[in-house]
Parts: sequence; structure tokens; C-alpha cells
Amino acid sequence: MTSHLAFDGDGLAIRPMRADEIALAVDWAAAEGWNPGLSDAACFAAVDPQGFLVAELRGEPVATVSCVNYDDRFAFLGFYIVRSDMRGRGYGLRLWQAAMAHAGARVVGLDGVVAQQDNYRKSGFGSAYANIRCGGRPSARPATVGPDLVALADVPMSQIEASDATVFPAQRRAFLETWIGTPQHVGRALVRGGELVAWGVIRPCRTGYKIGPLVADRRSDAETVVAALLGATGDGEVFLDVPAINAEAVALAEGLGLKPVFETARMYTGPIQPLRIERVFGVTTFELG
Repeated sequence: MTSHLAFDGDGLAIRPMRADEIALAVDWAAAEGWNPGLSDAACFAAVDPQGFLVAELRGEPVATVSCVNYDDRFAFLGFYIVRSDMRGRGYGLRLWQAAMAHAGARVVGLDGVVAQQDNYRKSGFGSAYANIRCGGRPSARPATVGPDLVALADVPMSQIEASDATVFPAQRRAFLETWIGTPQHVGRALVRGGELVAWGVIRPCRTGYKIGPLVADRRSDAETVVAALLGATGDGEVFLDVPAINAEAVALAEGLGLKPVFETARMYTGPIQPLRIERVFGVTTFELG
């Protein structure tokens, strides 16, 4: 990706955001009702510094997008937002094209809102499954039991990476280290016989808290981790994004008294490695996968 791409004629320019500018994309996402985390901008900046783009018209931002290259085979697209008073002028399409050019030959994933899924299909994305955001004040809090719960930061990163590799299409050690290590984030893990069987992170958001990722071999283990995460944050609204095809994850959200808020479709431009979606009880983020 070049440092600056200018288009003649109407004064539109597209360039990578600086790390301190990614907060703009997060603020716009908040205005769209996506409820980002309070520390998301700093965490996202650590993944692919060239992957967050802004379109500017005579120096004023009119659209944002991210296309984060995780490795040489996979990228994830998010934050595709055109300012409401600038829609319908083709600026978003040109920014989209720049983002896809940044991905190159990589398979690209995204979480598409219902209203845009047909447009994404026209751009070569195929639907894999639906993700459902569930939210509300938990009416039930599973009991935290057993001595096997530990701080996620105390688990060897190699174990976390190995578990994550079963549920995400690319290696993302840099992101995981930042996500887990952010001071406002709380991570908990369930370790039995030296083996990592469940783990998750909860973070404060513009409204309430979000849990993600939440990865477990079985629902009861996921519930134990959720109990520990909720116990570390106190009262407040909680949001959990669950794959609709994982019936146990849906049941966990329902058991907490959380209600569907909206849904997306996880979509890809091509084949990815086989994933164990039955282990995904909470998606990390709709913006970075």
C-alpha cells in the first residue's frame, strides 16, 4: 500500500491512517450503533499499521475502512463507513477498492450487516454462517467453581495460539498479546491437567461490556469462564456475539438472559482452513474477526 493515493478531478484522496487516527473509525462505528470497546483503537492499531484507510475530500474525512492483513493468505475487512452526508457519490466504492487492493491475493473475511450482504455477494463474498449479537443485563450468572481458573495472561502464549488456531483462519499472535495485555481488558482461562480447555476476554465498551473471544471445548467450560469474567467486572449490560450454527453458544447466551440485538453474516472471498466453530462461544470482534 502506498502512503498516499490521490484521485484527480474531485479532490478525493485515500491514505493509511496514522495510529492516533484509528480512533476516528472507532468513533464513527460508535455513531452507527456498533458499540466498540474503549481501548479498541489502540489494540487494532497494533495489527496492521497500513490496514486502516481514510478517504478525504479536500482534507476532510468522508469514509473509513480497514483491511487488516494477518498473514500472506488471510485478511479481514471492517469499519466500512461512509459519512452520512457523503453517501451515494462513489467515495465508498473507491475506498473499498483501495482496501481490497491492500489485501492483494489474500482471502478476505468480513461480518456483513443484513442490509449490505447482497452488495458483498456482488463483490465476491460468500456467506459462511450468521453471527448474532446478544445483549442485556444478565438475568442469570453461572457460579464460578473449581480451582482451575487462572488469569489468561498467566497461560503460555503458545497454548493460547494453538487454541485460537482452531477457530480463526490465520495466526494472530501480535493481536492476541495486545488484546489480552490491555489494562482495561480482563482475561480468564480454565486449565485442566496443564491443558487449556476454555478461555475468554471481557472489555468495557461505550455501553456495558463485550465478551470476546470466548473459546471452549464444551458449554459448561465456557459458562465457568463467563462467570469469572462477569465476576471481574460487576453489574452492567453485557454483549456476546455468537455463531448461529453453534447451538450450544446460542443456548449459553439465552441462559444468561441475553436477547438478540442484530445479526451479521460471516463472509469470505474464498476457501479458508477448516475451523471448529463448535468451540466458538463468543466472536472476538465484528471488525477484526
